[in-house]
Amino acid sequence: MINKYKNISFFEGLSALRFFAAFFVVMHHSETIRRKNGFDNLEWLSLFRNGGSAVTFFFVLSGFLITYLLLKENHKRGTVSVKKFYIKRTLRIWPLYFLLVIIGTLILPQAFGILHIKYEMPYSFGQVWYYFIFFLPGLVTFFFGHHFLEPLWSIGVEEVFYLLWAPIFKIFKKNILVILLSIIMLKIILMIIGYFNPGYALFNYLVNTFRIEAMAIGGLGAYFIFNRKKELSNLFIYKIPLQILIYLVFIVYLIFHINIHNLVWNTIFSTPVFSGILINFLFLYLIIGVSLIDNNIIKLKSKILTYLGDISYGIYMYHMLTIFAVIQLLKKYLIDLNPFVSGILFYIIVTIGVILISSISKFAFENYFLNLKSKLDKPLETKKVLAEAGLKE
Repeated sequence: MINKYKNISFFEGLSALRFFAAFFVVMHHSETIRRKNGFDNLEWLSLFRNGGSAVTFFFVLSGFLITYLLLKENHKRGTVSVKKFYIKRTLRIWPLYFLLVIIGTLILPQAFGILHIKYEMPYSFGQVWYYFIFFLPGLVTFFFGHHFLEPLWSIGVEEVFYLLWAPIFKIFKKNILVILLSIIMLKIILMIIGYFNPGYALFNYLVNTFRIEAMAIGGLGAYFIFNRKKELSNLFIYKIPLQILIYLVFIVYLIFHINIHNLVWNTIFSTPVFSGILINFLFLYLIIGVSLIDNNIIKLKSKILTYLGDISYGIYMYHMLTIFAVIQLLKKYLIDLNPFVSGILFYIIVTIGVILISSISKFAFENYFLNLKSKLDKPLETKKVLAEAGLKE
């Protein structure tokens, strides 16, 4: 039986999931910043505290997609090109990452002085440039506290993953399942060590920041899909009654998880180490369900959501600056309004603002590099077509 899952070119619905995850981060930081600026806020409700979970979802998704692409390339060519992998990831991630670094470390401090904005940066360029250059932005937060570029910590984690995963895959491709399981076990051991040694602050910060287990769990999903010969829709865990149960629990978790005080609930979702692993598998269940299960009860086929997913990297990267700008410019007007009206107006302005900025960035800046990235595949495609025709270049 031909495995139809070995040559998937597009995973339907994942762009929409990217947007929802990015917007959960926007909501999380919006309420935190609103609270710090004296606004009535919804930070107490779990729905507005899902930033960490959303970033974990991105890690699971990255592990899933990158591992699948490597499996697919190895199946077609018998090997993987680490060089091409690095170039593609660089063209996708670096331009916007370093643009934000320049804005946050050089331009904004100068602009605040010129515009007489009362905001004191927690660091100077000289103190942090090397953390950003070597993709360790999380350490800026650890050593200097909260700042505009705080969301970049996850980009640093992704870059370390990309740097290591392609060569590991190439070297150990015949034992990739063992490698994935070993990564998960190693991370579980490190988390247990950290749990029993809370005084090791830097160790625990690094262990909690580099969520390699989330990426490995995503990789496990890709490995399973790639080697699956039977229809995924026939899996027992994707039968409609189980879908309803699992997705219902998942939705309740997103909206109420820190607001529920129940022994069974807390055991499942608040147990150190175990709960984090479980949530990663829930994210993987969602990713596979939305993109590959024909009878999945959650359908996310929408041109609008796909477009918003395409600019979700920009939404994630620009949202802190957008929120700060709205607070600085409109605080005196919004804070005196009815809390409900103020909140609605705030989110309308922030949402429109961050989507507009991200769209401009995508088409005026990021697409230049993405077009270079797409050209890398053309020589390989040309050779393949000529070979199939019995011709040479």
